[in-house]
Amino acid sequence: MGLAATLLLAGMLGLWHGMGSETMTRDASTGSGTFVFLDEWGRPSEPTKGAYIRKPKEQWRYLLGDSTYAITREAATEPPFCGRFIASKEEGFYLCADCGLPLFSSAAKYVSGTGWPSFFAPFASQNIRQAEDRSHGMVRQEILCARCGAHLGHVFPDGPPPTGLRYCINSGALVFLPQHLLQGRGKDGERLERAAFAGGCFWGVEQAFENEKGVAAAFSGYSGGSVPFPTYEEVCTGRTGHAEAVLVLFDPKKISYEELLQKFWSIHDPTTRNRQGPDIGSQYRSAIFVYDEEQRRVAERSRRTLDESGRFRNPIVTEIVPADGFFFAEEYHQRYNQKHGISGGCAHLR
Repeated sequence: MGLAATLLLAGMLGLWHGMGSETMTRDASTGSGTFVFLDEWGRPSEPTKGAYIRKPKEQWRYLLGDSTYAITREAATEPPFCGRFIASKEEGFYLCADCGLPLFSSAAKYVSGTGWPSFFAPFASQNIRQAEDRSHGMVRQEILCARCGAHLGHVFPDGPPPTGLRYCINSGALVFLPQHLLQGRGKDGERLERAAFAGGCFWGVEQAFENEKGVAAAFSGYSGGSVPFPTYEEVCTGRTGHAEAVLVLFDPKKISYEELLQKFWSIHDPTTRNRQGPDIGSQYRSAIFVYDEEQRRVAERSRRTLDESGRFRNPIVTEIVPADGFFFAEEYHQRYNQKHGISGGCAHLR
């Protein structure tokens, strides 16, 4: 059984036991719930307690842009046969366009002929909520992201076996994460390796690596802490122990780990402890998270060479520690600079 099919089966088992028993209004109170996340390897987590994500409307509008905001925050519906995922057949995961929670798998996607992406089961029953919708003179079951309350679409009892359900979802409420990336393969099947770095605000670090030839993808996230799948707000308290980090998936035939290290040293100040420019806190520390002994050896040699070069007046304080869990940041943090037409660090509203 393939990974996507395995995840689908797990989601369906949860669905059959819990379908229809949980509802949530769009103004649900803050707190925490239980969710199933994706780890950096594309594996589902155990049901894990996590904080809800709630923001003022004006902040959501800035973070999402007008089109996504209209769908996920104002329950607009995109025109039929126009969404970017209507005909997609690529294997992978469909995440909430607002917070990044995994909502559906390609293994449950089918062609319904209705004009919107359709699924017969969610990624995990814990990750969606239903609410009665009496708008437009109809009574329907609205589907929302369980973590951030984003409007996704509706569910109808006219789907295929084995559930008999049709989750009719707006493309604009979703982003897609290809399965091959998380499994270490490029779009043409080439082998990818991974590296992880922390050098202050992850917006600029992600952008810097993503622009490098040979880098297949870069993701903003959190590493080096004790709390699984934290939110940005939790990390900012300094109590989770995480650093803002960037996961880099790269083709070693096109760019080496040594070259990635050189890029890393060039885009931040490795001599300031728990600080980069105006950003102060342990989450802004300089760190290299190594995935094997070879990466450790190369990173330590690179750090030593740089320290001995005299390039910096003060000693380098960059940590070199084992990669012990990278947790994806919320979707609104991914490709942040690209989305907002900026470059560099964090001098903008989060």
